[in-house]
Amino acid sequence: MTSAGCSAADIAVEMRTRYRMRPREAWRHARGWTLQTAADRITQASSRHPGEAVAADASLVGKWEKWPGPSSRRPSIAVLFAMAAAYDCQPADLLDLHDRQELPDADVRALTQQPAEAEAEPPAALGPPVPPSAPDLVRMAADESATWAQWAEASNVGDIALEQLMAETRALASDYLTSDPVVLFTRTRHLRDRTFTLLEGHQYPRQSADLYVAAGYLCGLLAWMSSDLGQLRDADTQGRTAWLCAELAGHNDLRAWVLSTRSKVCFWEGRLREAIAYARRGATCRPGGTVGVLLACQEADAWSQLGARDEAIEALNRAEARRDTVLEADDIGGIFSCQPARQENYSAAVHLRVGEPDKALRAADNAITLMATQTVRAYGTKAQIHISKSSAHLATGEAEGALEALAPVLAMPPDHRLTPVTRRLHELTSGLGRQSVGTTAVLRAAIEEFCLDSAPRRLALSPGRGAA
Repeated sequence: MTSAGCSAADIAVEMRTRYRMRPREAWRHARGWTLQTAADRITQASSRHPGEAVAADASLVGKWEKWPGPSSRRPSIAVLFAMAAAYDCQPADLLDLHDRQELPDADVRALTQQPAEAEAEPPAALGPPVPPSAPDLVRMAADESATWAQWAEASNVGDIALEQLMAETRALASDYLTSDPVVLFTRTRHLRDRTFTLLEGHQYPRQSADLYVAAGYLCGLLAWMSSDLGQLRDADTQGRTAWLCAELAGHNDLRAWVLSTRSKVCFWEGRLREAIAYARRGATCRPGGTVGVLLACQEADAWSQLGARDEAIEALNRAEARRDTVLEADDIGGIFSCQPARQENYSAAVHLRVGEPDKALRAADNAITLMATQTVRAYGTKAQIHISKSSAHLATGEAEGALEALAPVLAMPPDHRLTPVTRRLHELTSGLGRQSVGTTAVLRAAIEEFCLDSAPRRLALSPGRGAA
């Protein structure tokens, strides 16, 4: 437009029409300035005239441009005169209908004075604006306080909306135990985006805290799902964001669940010492519900993988003791809960690694019995229980029992074959011989076919608010 001979005013009008910009932002872009450049020019312009000095910065200019609206600040008369001087336009050019409706009448009259009217004034009136009198100054300050109070009182989310948001989060955490992980991932991602958008608006501090809690659990869910889908690096990213939300909310139970999730990611990535550190750190949060049980189980899992028998058994004993102290229900539930069957699943895996197959078999049988009493039965946990039972039979030389125990796993549909399940099956085959006949060979062939059919799932991603 500049090369076509358009003036800055023409460009500003085009910017407002084509890109729906507010007038102050349109004039800045018409000059080709960044927020910081505009801030410097506005400050310089105000210093050349008597009256109220303006100290602008990039953040303030952005808030002045957005007013009236969320996360904005009302520009004073001095600011608008300094802007007009910097952009070489009339103060009225920086206002639209919305601005005029929100500004006090006295401010509108001062800013929209026409040049013809100014010429009719005595010569002294042609100079810079006369500073307001004491009553006008007091009235302006009161108007500014009233405007701020209106902004502070408004909220973009209410208690019912927050309650619904948490209810949807609980439903996702529960549904993940039994549903297609990719479908649940997409639903969780959309709900996270809605929560992020609400946080970018304005609400009371207690509502912000509740939104951070919801965002933390949703990012924790995405971290858990990303890990189950084999994307450990992305899971770690989600875990870090979930931790930030827990810190901003100051919520100990959320802190503990996030640290449990991060411990899981470290375990499957082979960072076993870090997995132990996260589990122990989570326990120091003194959370309610069953997360303390899960953290102790995760610590035992990592110790057993390191071959540290005594530490692993001691951690299992702590999990059992923590179970006896659980008095309150989990706030979210579903994947963010450690039911007795899940605890026994960990116990079976730990006893296997420390060379106690008989105890592992008993723990697996207990887990299967306990799971039968649950209303919601997590297919991932169920698969791992049967893998542990199969491994215990193999460790005692019972190949037939191993094949029978593994039958429910081998019958799983492809969309339930999560990465932890296939990795546990790979571990199981490492203990099998290379016989070409017999039950062991049949078992090996069945596992290899299962893993071959368990190709990584692809996420059908739509534009979102960040890394999935």
